[in-house]
Amino acid sequence: MSNDRANFHFQAIRQQIARLQQEDAKVWTEIEVVLEDLQVMYEAMQANLDVATLIEQQLLQQNQHYYDLFQAAPIAYLVTDAQGIILEANSAIAQLLNLPPNYLVGKPLSLYIAKGDHLNFRARLHQLSDCYETQLWQLNLCPRKDAAFAAQLQVVVSHTREGLIESVKIGVFNLSQTHPTVSAASVLSMSDDSLPESTLLNPIAEGNLSISPLPAALDGLRVLVVDDEAGICQFITALLEAHGIGVKTVTSIAAALEEVEQFQPDVLLSDICLPGGDGYDLIRQIRAAEAHQGRHIPAAAITAYLDEDREKAFDAGYEAYWYKLSQPTELLEVVGQLAAQGK
Repeated sequence: MSNDRANFHFQAIRQQIARLQQEDAKVWTEIEVVLEDLQVMYEAMQANLDVATLIEQQLLQQNQHYYDLFQAAPIAYLVTDAQGIILEANSAIAQLLNLPPNYLVGKPLSLYIAKGDHLNFRARLHQLSDCYETQLWQLNLCPRKDAAFAAQLQVVVSHTREGLIESVKIGVFNLSQTHPTVSAASVLSMSDDSLPESTLLNPIAEGNLSISPLPAALDGLRVLVVDDEAGICQFITALLEAHGIGVKTVTSIAAALEEVEQFQPDVLLSDICLPGGDGYDLIRQIRAAEAHQGRHIPAAAITAYLDEDREKAFDAGYEAYWYKLSQPTELLEVVGQLAAQGK
């Protein structure tokens, strides 16, 4: 083989080696890029994991915070399943029923309902699957080693996406200070024909309850209630009318302004959250009109939220403030105090 041909072959070999080296370098470069991407992805996943861990800790803290609020709340409160088995109960309901804390969980709520109300309670419980509004029930509760007492139950149902009952949330209000017990005669029949469509079970009416003497500050008053929740309007109406108070309910600012002129209320009770405006707008309009008319209607703001701005309500023109889940007697006290101011 001539030198020229040998040199040619050597040159070809050298070129092949160089090409292989270049290809290997490209492969290693690609591998390094992939490794760098994996490192970036790992660091991002680690950062997301740290954030998720922090969020989980915050959620646990919030859950504990709200659980502590639930347990410390002055309102007696419990949660049941669709069959009325108690899933959760706070300290207030345990105290109301003279039972140790945590004793109620797993027990049927019917154990603490007067026997005369059992059929009615069961009938209403079975109807909850089709209920999507707040209901107000009245029945007698039986605490351990104590006399039965009349109670108002505010019932809210939570449904699953499939429409099944997930839980039943119940706020319990002791009416014993004004109504010792609900009479057996007032308990509705079990038959389907006699069960009313109203969300108010066994509403307070003359003859239904043992009613205490009417306070002079309440008897004969006229109260205008502004709230778009039918259940709340029914509850307030039932409570006030049981004490001889005339009640007019409306659901909007426009209707309220009209009834202020026509109904001439002695006291105004208005929800903060209203359709087409709010309770602040309503009271400002009323106070502006009163400045030219020379009159004044004592008013209280009512709300379902404890953290509502009370100072804002007072600055707008309200003289009092009432939380919807407070004891019914507190509402009577608010109305009585406002009525006294208006005299």
